[in-house]
Amino acid sequence: MKIGIIGAGAIGTAIARALANAGIDAIIANRRGPDSLAALEGELGPHIRAATVREAASADIVFLAVNWSKIPDAVRELGPWGGRIVIDANNPIEAPTFRPFDLGGRASSEVVADLLPGARLVKAFNHLPPALLASDPRAEGGRRVLFVAGDNGEAKAEVLELIERMGFFGIDLGTLGGGGRLSQFPGGPLPSLNLVKFDKVAV
Repeated sequence: MKIGIIGAGAIGTAIARALANAGIDAIIANRRGPDSLAALEGELGPHIRAATVREAASADIVFLAVNWSKIPDAVRELGPWGGRIVIDANNPIEAPTFRPFDLGGRASSEVVADLLPGARLVKAFNHLPPALLASDPRAEGGRRVLFVAGDNGEAKAEVLELIERMGFFGIDLGTLGGGGRLSQFPGGPLPSLNLVKFDKVAV
């Protein structure tokens, strides 16, 4: 299964690092082109390769990790998606103001889904700070928790399987409109919670 990452900022790089740490191959891209990612490619090692945005978007599973205001331009010419999985790792807020965007009462991933007709969108990898996401998923005698939300059960199952391969523990929150709001920042109660699923529970 081919994995692509669109966006090489803090979140995109953290996702690439987590994949590399688990020995999972992926390609990463940004709007400036592969040459701008040469140093990152060398740092992350043989499992991560720099590519064009178009190549990353053609993967079976595509991580979308760009600033909220830049999402429309980033994906405008990347379709058709043909049922491929897109993981929405974004939140509707960005530096330097950290002022939330007005979504008209909708969950952020519902807004993103409208920009990606034909994609099977899954909300994930957005609730932890980049430093935690890129660190060892095993902590405190268990595995760090990642939340997943989406309207397509098969797509969620594939993302949960990938999360398992990366060493994390995935929890399905339900739909984009319901569960997606729980992990969305700002507004949801789950962002920045560093939860661990213990391997064994003492009794």
